[in-house]
Amino acid sequence: MTAARKGGPAVSRGRGGRARPIRLGPRSVAALALVSAVGVVAFGWPLLAGGGSGLSDHAQDAPWLFAALLPLLLAVVVATIADVGLDAKAIAMLGVLAAAGAALRPLGAGTAGIEPMFFLMVLSGRVLGPGFGFVLGAVSMFASALLTGGVGPWMPFQMLSMGWVCMGAGLLPGPATLRGRRELWLLAAYGAVSSVLYGTVMNLQGWPYLGGLATGVSFVPGDPLADNLGRFVAYCLATSLGWDLPRAVVTVLLSLALGPAVLKALRRATRRAAFEAPVTFEAPKA
Repeated sequence: MTAARKGGPAVSRGRGGRARPIRLGPRSVAALALVSAVGVVAFGWPLLAGGGSGLSDHAQDAPWLFAALLPLLLAVVVATIADVGLDAKAIAMLGVLAAAGAALRPLGAGTAGIEPMFFLMVLSGRVLGPGFGFVLGAVSMFASALLTGGVGPWMPFQMLSMGWVCMGAGLLPGPATLRGRRELWLLAAYGAVSSVLYGTVMNLQGWPYLGGLATGVSFVPGDPLADNLGRFVAYCLATSLGWDLPRAVVTVLLSLALGPAVLKALRRATRRAAFEAPVTFEAPKA
């Protein structure tokens, strides 16, 4: 469709293939890799730390870690804008989905780990791609923390973990060809696995600093990695599995029950927004 501007060139917009509000360009990939690398180190460094690493000072170090990680997360958004541009339509969709995710999360807070936001994050990442998914996951957890008063040193870890969950959904195979029940089962299976992995990774963030645990499940600074990993597995089985499994079950049920409607709505919205419509300039007709 061609639209003419008074006193200027005409703008021609065509229909692209699969609409994506955020595409991963070189700067976006570099920023995302940097954030992920810092996140892996932040989660896993206690397992490789020596006995005199001063883990008891974590409460004092956490605000500095928060201050270091959050700007890196925001750098993904900045790099994305610099690469391909984030127009008003993409910002509006990001805001709506992040608000919906933040509103869904408190519905099951404190009830056996039931978190209905996971299915929406997985489906959104699937339709809108890994770049949008990572930003959506991080922003949703940030908004949820502000909504529920859950701001603390754990928040950047939650933002990273949910960003990874949504990004992984955007990287699943067959985004343009796989449809119907096969896609729903793929998303449900991914949602179940990612729900458990999210809880496991978040356990790793806090487990090394918890005191008063039984010897068989407590972290021992300086012990061999295999020994501490064995204690960590025992800790997860004894404490968080009762939260992670219900989260996985709820994600599967909601994905299968509401998935067709939500996927259809998201895909219709991206088509109408025409995020990837190419723009060409033509001379005005005489």
